[in-house]
Amino acid sequence: MAPIQKECDYLVIGGGSGGLASARRASGMYGAKAIAIENKRLGGTCVNVGCVPKKITWQAADIAEKIKESKAYGFSVSETAPFDWTMFKNKRDAYIRRLNGIYEKNLKNDKVEYMHGTASFVDGHTVKVVLDDQTEVSVKAKKILVAVGGRPNFPPVEGAELGISSDGFFELETQPKKVAVVGAGYIAVEMAGMFQALGTETHLFIRHDTFLRTFDPMVQEKVTAEYERQGIVIHKGSSQSKLEDIGNGQKRLHYKDSNGEGTMDIDTVLWAIGRAPELEKLNLSVTKVETNEKDHIIVDKYQNTNIPQIYALGDVCNQGYELTPVAIAAGRRLADRLFGGQPDAHLDYSNIPSVVFAHPEVGSIGMTEPDAREKYGDENIKVYTSSFTALYYSMMEPEDKGPTSYKLVCAGKEEKIVGLHILGLGSGEILQGFGVAIKMGATKADFDKCVAIHPTSAEELVTMK
Repeated sequence: MAPIQKECDYLVIGGGSGGLASARRASGMYGAKAIAIENKRLGGTCVNVGCVPKKITWQAADIAEKIKESKAYGFSVSETAPFDWTMFKNKRDAYIRRLNGIYEKNLKNDKVEYMHGTASFVDGHTVKVVLDDQTEVSVKAKKILVAVGGRPNFPPVEGAELGISSDGFFELETQPKKVAVVGAGYIAVEMAGMFQALGTETHLFIRHDTFLRTFDPMVQEKVTAEYERQGIVIHKGSSQSKLEDIGNGQKRLHYKDSNGEGTMDIDTVLWAIGRAPELEKLNLSVTKVETNEKDHIIVDKYQNTNIPQIYALGDVCNQGYELTPVAIAAGRRLADRLFGGQPDAHLDYSNIPSVVFAHPEVGSIGMTEPDAREKYGDENIKVYTSSFTALYYSMMEPEDKGPTSYKLVCAGKEEKIVGLHILGLGSGEILQGFGVAIKMGATKADFDKCVAIHPTSAEELVTMK
């Protein structure tokens, strides 16, 4: 049977946040004929196995901590049963399914044609789509956006497939009693923190002495120490050689760490060692689109690839910001440029705020202190720091108090704030507001002019000496 033939102005491959934002704007705002293709669930990583279910789980973990801490405030809360992981998972899944439906409805509202199937390039203007029922559709497009995102990596370790990835975290039907989380990035740190707070014995395996190594040293040191205080067992200088199934749902992990070689019997191993672009099925090579050594598509600030009518954005690119709001913003700017008569529209990739939903939360915008010193020179950098105990912990015993630490990295005579790093309660919400100030080019004097809100933790950012 000959494939069904379609034509469009804008073909978007990938139904994640970035691709959908771009398709909807191109069609809904500018009247372009747009088609979006997705072979899994609408919403991409963020909605299905990322930010949204992660934050919901983080909130459950936060409540677990609050229940423990409530005793210090005079409450005698006794739990009649342990945390009901299965009920929680089913309810979280139902919420995500509702979001999938909302995404589909939004595509209809903006007149974007949606196909559920797998796309592969035939040439630089044509894509073959195999639908769920194996029907083939050939789409010829004037412009094509590749926004297929990424997938979690598994390590080259014998038996690695017996473990799960961050995707698998959201498929766990029951709560593991004992887990090993391998990795030192924000996904590993967030998931280890959630497991621990919800009552799972948690081992975190990292290659160096600290985790979150792209963050400011203050963040690395304080959060690593806090995780140890909370009872997470951190295996530093570690590597893994083998994972084996020993029956009864148990796995045995063979590893080395700073204490030597060992084995550990556990319910679950979670590999959180990075992500790779989801390009295997795309037949991208036929287009001659260039990729880098890690298979990320190479783009400029306008999301252009080396092939004029093909663009890329989000986690599949080499820009290094695997953050949903970055993909959404880039997707909208791209639609403005291609279809909205705004030839210079592009996302400014400087000073993008990011938050790690660890325990405690971490927020960061701008440069780390070492990066700033390298760029501006030691003599042109002034650093302000504050470490204190949030008022929330005033009623607790010393060993139960969590840390709060803030840092401003300032450059030049005018002390322009080029980096802001915070950890402690509420850091995510705090950073969103301060992020606006940094983006506007705030100086230390601007912060000093703002009257403090007392008593808050965030007031420390406008009263540092």
